[in-house]
Amino acid sequence: MAAMDLLPVVSEPAACCTPATAPTISADDATALARTLKAMADPTRLRLLSLIAAHEGGEACVCDLIEPVGLSQPTVSHHLKQLTEAGLVTREKRGVWAYFTIVPGVVDAVSEHLAAHLTVRAPR
Repeated sequence: MAAMDLLPVVSEPAACCTPATAPTISADDATALARTLKAMADPTRLRLLSLIAAHEGGEACVCDLIEPVGLSQPTVSHHLKQLTEAGLVTREKRGVWAYFTIVPGVVDAVSEHLAAHLTVRAPR
């Protein structure tokens, strides 16, 4: 008896995939969220967000952020530019200094987006 004679014969392929039962993230939303998360996925940028949030009114001058992170002003400004471009903070120029404010609700929106699309739901 040949080895092929021992294999069962299957007339129809069995389904190996199950359909999604919850909403999934769109390609555009995934791109936007990844951009935001990439901006946040840096220890210095997370510290800067924390420092800004800790200041009165959630607003801080760049001059108040340099010493706590221990980096030069140009490096801090670069990180703040990344956070601004990602939509996490706003920038307002006052004289020679720039002031940064966390965009209201942006961190909550990121958390909610992740929870809506990455939470495993129990089967019903």
